[in-house]
Amino acid sequence: MGVATKRYLFASDFDQTLTFNDSGYVLSELVGIPPAEFERKAKGMAELNLVQQGAELAYLLLHDPEFHSKVRREHLHMVGKQIRLKENIELLYQILDNGIPGYHFEFYVLSAAPVEVIRAALEGIVPADHIFGTEFRYHASGEIDTITRATAGYGKVAALDRLQASLQIGPDHIVYVGDGSSDVHVMLHVNVRDGFTIAVSDTRHVAQTATRTVLGTNALATLVPILEKIVGWQRPQLRDFFESYGFLIQEWDRTRTDWLTLRMAEPWSSDEARAE
Repeated sequence: MGVATKRYLFASDFDQTLTFNDSGYVLSELVGIPPAEFERKAKGMAELNLVQQGAELAYLLLHDPEFHSKVRREHLHMVGKQIRLKENIELLYQILDNGIPGYHFEFYVLSAAPVEVIRAALEGIVPADHIFGTEFRYHASGEIDTITRATAGYGKVAALDRLQASLQIGPDHIVYVGDGSSDVHVMLHVNVRDGFTIAVSDTRHVAQTATRTVLGTNALATLVPILEKIVGWQRPQLRDFFESYGFLIQEWDRTRTDWLTLRMAEPWSSDEARAE
């Protein structure tokens, strides 16, 4: 009798996790808005906690006069075709699907980016029904009318819970991959239920929250902590596995980062020291 396949849910963010670009910057440049202006507005909303982190672009598209007047549905599709993806996302999808003996990972993308952007970028790589992003309702002209769903902050948590229920996968069989502070809510949700979280940047809050952090320009890098922690392989097995797909691990540096802030407990006086 064969060994039963263990099923997992693999969910990934999009901007800066599967890509090298942020959708907002690419869209701004496409429609003639200085990217620095998008950055200024998004940063202002984040500082005011005006919207869920990650939903800044969606808010601007709906409420900011400059973005709302210029952006149409077709622009979002064009951004997806222009955005620069990390290498080997398709191979990552295939390996997680049926490339690890005894394991099967359902690959989904959960992001606050407009769903048109993500689906255009990952067309032919990840099935459209495995992609969840911010959804808009449009006028016949292509102008944005309203938001029907925002996959940001707790919205991303809700989307993950719906997926888990529909796939009938236990909470301890969830893997989530993200890169920034907008992923902290969902990472905490996954961690507290014994799932596994991976940060793909050393951004302070997300790196402190994630179970593991792995940095690399190749999407396959996220396999390393999965193969180590979940599958239980050691380094020689990992090297053999990557070599079977034609990849050599050229550099593998494992470090620990301590985030430290020091302050004086009380003002120090040289006179007090001499008196003692």
